[in-house]
Amino acid sequence: MPSNAKDVQVQLVTEIQDEDRKERMEIQEPGQFFTRGDTQVITFTEHPEEGDPVSTMVTIKSEHVSIKRSGGVDMRQVFQESIETENLYHHTYGDFHMKTFTEKLEFHSLEESKQGRLYLSYTMTLNHEVTQAHRLTLTFEEESES
Repeated sequence: MPSNAKDVQVQLVTEIQDEDRKERMEIQEPGQFFTRGDTQVITFTEHPEEGDPVSTMVTIKSEHVSIKRSGGVDMRQVFQESIETENLYHHTYGDFHMKTFTEKLEFHSLEESKQGRLYLSYTMTLNHEVTQAHRLTLTFEEESES
């Protein structure tokens, strides 16, 4: 872990909406935040109720955001405003082809304020069939020294 790594508390809220259904998932986990050059990185491990833990690495650069997950699932998703990206999502139940079109990408660094925030609004199409609207809000705050 880089020497400038800070312990943070991560909150991830994901909202998914299709024609007649809306789903909201929220997780809170301890994590790390560090910078490497012009890149900012947030890492944390999700502990789902079912399945293996999932290590998540969010890499933020000025031109795009990359989310890499490994463990219970395996994927790397790239978000670039007004651009469509593609990737494979490897899951216990099989592989899914994903197309992601990023509508909005906002990032406020922990270096700018007390709480960092990443907001993504995008549509995702799974296996060329189902298209859903997604909103992802990741907030992170430095752990207070007690």
